Order: sequence, then structure tokens, then C-alpha cells
Amino acid sequence: MAVRVTSAKRAFSLLYRNLAEVVHIEDGQYLSYDFDGWREISQLKHRFEPHKHDWVRTVKFSIAVPRIIRLTLYDRLPRKEVKFNRRNIFARDGNRCQYCGKKYPTSELSIDHVIPRSQNGKAAWDNVVCCCLSCNVQKGGKTPKQANMSLIAKPVKPRRSPTIDIKFSNSRYRSWKQFLDHAYWSVELK
Repeated sequence: MAVRVTSAKRAFSLLYRNLAEVVHIEDGQYLSYDFDGWREISQLKHRFEPHKHDWVRTVKFSIAVPRIIRLTLYDRLPRKEVKFNRRNIFARDGNRCQYCGKKYPTSELSIDHVIPRSQNGKAAWDNVVCCCLSCNVQKGGKTPKQANMSLIAKPVKPRRSPTIDIKFSNSRYRSWKQFLDHAYWSVELK
């Protein structure tokens, strides 16, 4: 079952301490590797298909960043709450200004408090949205009603990490599909 998306640093830490193993799909077969085995396979992949992987380079060798690792043991499920951060807000709103509806690169977006902090608005999922710079300037320290603007969609707290959808659309993460599909259909509903 898919538990969470983790960083390469954490994945390598778990692998090196034998708390996890790499699950790699090769010609439709699932293969498992410990740290040393993955390091050997990585040397071949670096030689013949370096463009298909992300790499971590050390002084002595290069090792491919694994796409899927399997924990060899764990004692609890991680917290299910979605982190309230800029990346997840942009992902939830699809990098789309929630006032004008246009899509922008993250460098051209800001976070807007629907009810401004100056009017006791909170920094919470249901009070922040993506906003382009010109709409943010136009709105200023007013509510949308005061600024004669309207929201495209009401901001809500996502039920699961919106960044998973972004990563999953990248062809490099195709190997995640089976694990995420299985989790979608087999996780107990409450």
C-alpha cells in the first residue's frame, strides 16, 4: 500500500540502514534491491540509460534515485493531514489565480488571504488562495466583496496531498500508478 511520498534523502537513509528496499519495475517484473544491489544496478543504468533517472553523485559513484521503496517494517501509518504550505496551496489551485482564472508559473503567483489579516483573517486552508500579482494589488487589503471581485472556487482543505497529482503526471513517475491505484480502491473508508 502506498504510504507517502518522501524525499530522496530520506529514501537513501532508509535504504542504507536496511529499513527499506528499492522496488524497481524491469520488463513488467517487480524486482527488489537492497542498498548495495541498487548501487550496482545504478552503475549499469548510468552507463546505458542515464537520461531515464535522477541521480545522486558522490565522490566515488553515482546512484539512481529510486522511484519506489518498500519499508521492511513499520509500526504506524504517517499522519494523514496535508501540510499547509505554499507548494500545496499552489497545487490545490492548479497554479491558477482564483480571481482572474489565468494559469501562471509559481514565480508569478502570490498567496492571498480572502479575508485579509488586517481584518482578522486567518492563515488557514479556507482563507488562502493563489493569486496573480495584478489581482493581488487590485484587491489590496479588502475582502473580495469590498474590492468588487469574486472567487472562482471556494478554498477548502484538500483531503490528500495535491502535489501527488503533479508528480504523477510526469512520465518518470509512471511506476507509481499501480501502487496509488491499489491504495485508492483498497483503503478503508470512514
